[in-house]
Amino acid sequence: MNKQSGAYAALPARIALTRNLSLVLGLLAVFAPLAATRASAQRVGPPAPITYDNKWEIYGGLNYANFKAGENLTHRMNLGGAEISGTYWLNKKWGATVEYRGGAGTTEVNRNSVVYGIHRPLVFMNDALFGVQYRWLYNQHAALTPHAYGGIAMGVFDDGTQGAGPGDVGRSATQNACDGLTGVGLYCNHTAPLIAVGTAIDFERSRNWAFRLSPDLILEHFGNEEREFFSISGGVVYRFPLHREKKK
Repeated sequence: MNKQSGAYAALPARIALTRNLSLVLGLLAVFAPLAATRASAQRVGPPAPITYDNKWEIYGGLNYANFKAGENLTHRMNLGGAEISGTYWLNKKWGATVEYRGGAGTTEVNRNSVVYGIHRPLVFMNDALFGVQYRWLYNQHAALTPHAYGGIAMGVFDDGTQGAGPGDVGRSATQNACDGLTGVGLYCNHTAPLIAVGTAIDFERSRNWAFRLSPDLILEHFGNEEREFFSISGGVVYRFPLHREKKK
């Protein structure tokens, strides 16, 4: 009983953290453009041109990705979560970016999981990525910005594998998850290299605010071979205004 409760002790906290982060970014995506709209309504005269001369910008949004949580599993799973990044623009074209992506979802596992009382266990992914953006095409309404990021992904695969079935006697959650002979077919908890390549589409709202849609090709190496998956995120970009010295 203690073994089972210990394995699940961290699960509600991790689920709550993921939900709270997603809620915060969702509220940001809704209310930040409203603030920009109010500011635009109070402005007299034409809007300031979008010059793309900012040095810093941040992005926050919600993301979706598909994934396989085990080497020999036959079904892909869905991951949903949050994404946040910061970019320093070296010039109008090139920017250096650091990014965090976090997601969670349930997955199908091997049929023998029934013996351990395990049904669609929960999987967590946390990615830390670094890379570059290239602002390819841009005008007063939209911008296309290809990017390439690389880094590490940390997978937690045994949070939902502490079973309660007849075959679970004397076994840990980790053994249930990734034991090659008798486990349910998931990876063991570990980190692996990950690459994200895609193009962000910014729909300009004002000089400082934009909506972003960013599809990606994901390359990961959790198992014995490289695998490709799809990811997409949507959210809000805020570009910090460039402070210029006033002319005397």
